[in-house]
Amino acid sequence: MNIKSYIPNAFTMANLFCGMLGVFFAATGHLDYAAYAVVAGVFFDFFDGFFARMFKVEGELGLQLDSLADVVTSGVVPGMVMFQMLHKLEHWNTGERWVEAGLSWESLSPLPFLGFAITLASAFRLAKFNIDTRQTTSFIGLPTPANALLILSLPLIVQFQDYAIAETLITNTWFLLALTALSCYMLNAEIPLFALKFKSWGLAENKIRYGFLLLAIILLFWLTFAAIPLIIIAYVLISIATRNI
Repeated sequence: MNIKSYIPNAFTMANLFCGMLGVFFAATGHLDYAAYAVVAGVFFDFFDGFFARMFKVEGELGLQLDSLADVVTSGVVPGMVMFQMLHKLEHWNTGERWVEAGLSWESLSPLPFLGFAITLASAFRLAKFNIDTRQTTSFIGLPTPANALLILSLPLIVQFQDYAIAETLITNTWFLLALTALSCYMLNAEIPLFALKFKSWGLAENKIRYGFLLLAIILLFWLTFAAIPLIIIAYVLISIATRNI
């Protein structure tokens, strides 16, 4: 029995567990904890592929299991968070912490359910990824973990940072609906994006990846949670600008 062959799948299962935690936190109104669970899940998601390539144990089981885990962590959780944000707009300017979901049939309207479009678009993107032979070394469309981090950053910005312009945008129903539509489009758009997959550590062949990671680190130290949307935007723009490099 080759122990190494189980290591990538163990990381994938850790990703799935983080996704289940994220679902619980999002459902109970703890959107900040849901975000932290997704960040941990994305960490495990990165390293399951890393170790699969390192140990040369990539296989169909790992591919399918990875997508199933991502549907939960990077699909269900951001959809639930968008649902909660659309439902709880009335609490955002009161300084109230999102501890309780506060959901009841009497208080529900059809509008928040549009947030689950993110979950549907994520599931479709992941299924398409599994059969798309063009995405072996790069991505076509925004990866679901990147999209999940974008959505999950919104409640963190409102709760922990004092940016009036950002808060005004994020607490606007039309902005959230437009972002939901844009998110669904970007997940499945025919836009080539580079992958953060290091097959070697050389500078010449990874200069775009190293440059992007350096930019991301600088922005995170400077703007904290508010940096995440900027990092995702930079990721798309750099991919487009360096498409033929």
